[in-house]
Amino acid sequence: MSIHSIHQYQNEVEKIIDYGGTKKETAIRNAFYNLLNEYAKQKGLMIVTEIEIKATNSNRKVTPDGTLKDVLRQDWGYWESKDESDNLDDEIKKKFDKGYPKENILFEDSNTAVLIQNGIEEMRVPFKDADALHHLLTAFISFERPEVIHFRKAIEHFKEDIPKVTETIRSIIIEAEKTNPKYIKAAEVFLKLCHDSINPEILIEDVREMIIQHILTEDIFNTIFDETQFHRENNIARELESVISTFFTGNTRRVALSSVQHYYQAINAAAAGIADHHEKQKFLKVLYETFYKSYNPKAADRLGVVYTPNEIVRFMIESTDYLLHKHFNKFLEDRNVEILDPATGTGTFICDIIDYLRKEKLEYKYKSEYPVAQKIAINKLGELQNL
Repeated sequence: MSIHSIHQYQNEVEKIIDYGGTKKETAIRNAFYNLLNEYAKQKGLMIVTEIEIKATNSNRKVTPDGTLKDVLRQDWGYWESKDESDNLDDEIKKKFDKGYPKENILFEDSNTAVLIQNGIEEMRVPFKDADALHHLLTAFISFERPEVIHFRKAIEHFKEDIPKVTETIRSIIIEAEKTNPKYIKAAEVFLKLCHDSINPEILIEDVREMIIQHILTEDIFNTIFDETQFHRENNIARELESVISTFFTGNTRRVALSSVQHYYQAINAAAAGIADHHEKQKFLKVLYETFYKSYNPKAADRLGVVYTPNEIVRFMIESTDYLLHKHFNKFLEDRNVEILDPATGTGTFICDIIDYLRKEKLEYKYKSEYPVAQKIAINKLGELQNL
């Protein structure tokens, strides 16, 4: 990133002031947001506005004007914009009293930028000094918080360790298939449930892979959402747990998963700072992408447990909505527009549809049309299986 971008920002602010006749934060903040994102791009980062995070000194939530994030939704830093009429030092103190993080946070009022890292003021520069501002912005986007470093290293180790862990669990299952009557009986019951509920072509080898995936992803889900009731309320998950409990407990479980525990601990530390449930869903989807790329993409594909990147999902949903309106004068949210997801894996499409539709349309869609869509999907699957 060059000084040229800063000069463009300064010119844009002058135009905003000339046209609008105001220097208020709300009027000129977006220009600095754009400048920050230009710098963030060079590190593969992005400034996301108005995300709630947990306060550092209480159980409350605070909302910085912007959060610097990477593709794994890790927080790299925070940005807070103030009015030039504010006393910047007083505003900084107020924010820290509320529990704003001090590891890497940028305060500015369009006249002065203050960079605080590890609780220490590292730089204070005037906006008129383009070279100094460039230096400050570069330092802001380049700073890696300890949690980011730890999480990145944990993922690297996970990618190295997961093939060995997978083979270990698979060997334990194969041994249970030969010598454990309780496992054999529970696996047969589960296989029948899969035939009835998912696909009559599923094999016992597929059950083996489902068990491995469940073991490795259960802690990820529970760590992020702390919702263990999911495995009691979902039929497939509940029965899968029953199978696993016949052979994978106590010391066997601890030893098999010992090499990837640091990965779950890193997830736990990362998820602990996410206050917004919606952000946790997105964090989970990105983690699943990492998991499936590291685990066994071909096996996941065969079982229909495939992760589609968020950007592609959003593009497909928006494109479908656009074409639906163009050719049929309807929108996805309209009544009698049935939405089917016949290849649901991690539920990415369903979750993004929930986010995409207006909230006032959701209740009718899910109460009145979703059961009908289920029946249509089941009938279509039956037709395909008879071909």
